[in-house]
Amino acid sequence: MKKALTLRVPIFPLAGAILFPRSQLPLHIFEPRYRDMVRDALDGAGQIGIIQPLTVDDGNPALYSVGCVGEVVGVEELEDGRYNIVLNGSNRFRIVAETDLGTDYRNADVDIAAFDDREPPPLPLALRAEVEQEARRLGDVLGLAVDWAAVGRLDDEMLVNAIAQVAPFDIGAKQALLEAGSLEARADLLAQLMQFQRMATSAGADIEPTLQ
Repeated sequence: MKKALTLRVPIFPLAGAILFPRSQLPLHIFEPRYRDMVRDALDGAGQIGIIQPLTVDDGNPALYSVGCVGEVVGVEELEDGRYNIVLNGSNRFRIVAETDLGTDYRNADVDIAAFDDREPPPLPLALRAEVEQEARRLGDVLGLAVDWAAVGRLDDEMLVNAIAQVAPFDIGAKQALLEAGSLEARADLLAQLMQFQRMATSAGADIEPTLQ
């Protein structure tokens, strides 16, 4: 069993948003408490923990136990105090415990040794081809204009994680993609979810793939 490696980070609950190691997530920060969070992060370690709430209720929702630490690699402060920031994923984490630091935003001690987030090996060629094929099919059904030549030049990890971030899946499906134990497992699940979404959309069903 791996020894825990604990880090204290501000927590940003954001439904439908997932961040992976070595991927990026642009965010527009407008709520006062999260403006404070960004300012404090910039004054400190420059890290923010991105995690999904279990529900989309306002207030203080229960959280999934797994998220990803983001390093602030780009920031634009607007005149009215809002921020545009870019986070670069470093490590997935599992929450150990939330801690009250007297801030309006939430903070937690997290275990960043809970997952093996070393750079993964390449995908099997057949699985890579399946992911690209299902992405094309889903894009066509949704009427998206996509530069598929550029998509084809992405490395395996960037391809899978980028699609997982932007695809119209529900919270539970997004979380399952985040928690997948390997890139191969994530790619396999992603292909299944895209196929389900395509079939549902083609049938005119107003449903999202769900794993809740």
